Amino acid sequence: MGTVRAGAVLIGLGVVQFAVAMAVVQSAYPGYSDLQNYISDLGNTATSPWHVVFNVSIILLGILAFVGILLAWTGFPRGGVRLVGLALLLIASVAASLVGVFPENVNPPVHDLVSLLVFLPGGLALAVLSVGMRPGTSWRSLSALSLVLGLITLASLAYYVPTQTSNTTWDPGLIERFITFPILIWGFLAAVHLYRRPFPEERGGLTTRTEQPA
Repeated sequence: MGTVRAGAVLIGLGVVQFAVAMAVVQSAYPGYSDLQNYISDLGNTATSPWHVVFNVSIILLGILAFVGILLAWTGFPRGGVRLVGLALLLIASVAASLVGVFPENVNPPVHDLVSLLVFLPGGLALAVLSVGMRPGTSWRSLSALSLVLGLITLASLAYYVPTQTSNTTWDPGLIERFITFPILIWGFLAAVHLYRRPFPEERGGLTTRTEQPA
């Protein structure tokens, strides 16, 4: 398996295991509501029965995403947008792991900061990377979707942050999912694309005809 495909597997595995962990922990959380409860409530060490599962899972998500992005780097759209977009995703990956290290009830200020460092860089990264998904590249089919998902995250975040400070957020759990889920969805779709797309094969110093622009 090539380096890029190995990275794709790690990214996809990170997203899938986290989605499963959220569902499992939520099922064990009495009275949990997707509309009113924050995702981080699942990692609350005082109220979530299986908080360890959630916190370990999000730490693992960050690690797998970070390593996967580095391994799959050359598979993403080329140019300056790749450097900026993937750097933002690396920041979001590190922050995701820190969300699990600092649960919401253990150190709220740090938890809020690292959560923001997942949401804002993650949403910006999707919008930035969409610019590099030009016609003539293998990513062109994901260009519009990447932009839309990034804008959903950023627009939801723009509503969420000021209403949190005034405690007026409408269905905060739902809004937080509009921030978070587009990034997770994009991560899974990007992993599938990276794994399935053809890559150059070097044979005797020559590149075969399977090569396609990133």
